[in-house]
Amino acid sequence: MTSDFADALASGRPLVLDGGMSNQLESAGHDLSDDLWSARLLAEDPEALTEAHLAYFEAGADVAITASYQATFEGFARRGTGRERAAELMALSVESAREAARRARTDRRLWVAASAGPYGAMLADGSEYRGRYGLTVAELERFHRPRLETLAAARPDVLALETVPDTEEAAALLRAVRGLGVPAWLSYTVAGGRTRAGQPLEDAFALAADAAEVVAVGVNCCAPEDVPGAVETAVRVTGKSVVVYPNSGESWDAEARSWEGRSSFDARQVRRWRAAGARLIGGCCRVGPETIGSVAAALAPV
Repeated sequence: MTSDFADALASGRPLVLDGGMSNQLESAGHDLSDDLWSARLLAEDPEALTEAHLAYFEAGADVAITASYQATFEGFARRGTGRERAAELMALSVESAREAARRARTDRRLWVAASAGPYGAMLADGSEYRGRYGLTVAELERFHRPRLETLAAARPDVLALETVPDTEEAAALLRAVRGLGVPAWLSYTVAGGRTRAGQPLEDAFALAADAAEVVAVGVNCCAPEDVPGAVETAVRVTGKSVVVYPNSGESWDAEARSWEGRSSFDARQVRRWRAAGARLIGGCCRVGPETIGSVAAALAPV
């Protein structure tokens, strides 16, 4: 698929992704304990989302990932939000990031990636880190297609099919994204050399190797230590550009709803990821603007 975003990836220059939306919002005093997570602010305080995106752009990010990870028709319906209003809020997630790009004081080309999280994100019970929900690929495709259509209609530069825990959901997403006219990246959450559901990454990445809509494959919401092996595997299996944006290295306790452990994200290691083939590089949970600034500095031309 040809697009400005695909052409930017083909140029070989790495693009810096933003970091965690949730930690940036929490640092500004927002309570994200609701099942909709950051998507709740699409209705209640969209300016807060724009300001969070802007903080990352001004730190050096080239790509903002929208606050639509947990935005689904089903999730909004549980809060009494009708389908038409839910679609408006999903579109607003793209516009909030666009507005941040307009405000950013930079001459760099800035991009917007519309986030589509896994089915488990809608459940808000941590099951996106397990996968295998007991649904068929066809059922998962029916869940994902309507909101992907809605997000694509808002004209982001790319769709971020992210934090995918297993190959069944990846297969559903690859079917759901066909014909939307917007390029996509497919990013798994992994542990070691396997998806969170336990499938080998070789098999997981191979699903996207011939998908014309997919311009990059990779991993996110994982430990930084999992990145180098994933990059090597993604390049070898698909030949596509690679996207990586791990967590800080801390681990999420879904029952306690808290982070544990210590950060192991070192911005200096991103040069190694780039050398191995990564072209979209940033951070996920607990990686803030200061760290993204260090990533941008590490990837800047000498």
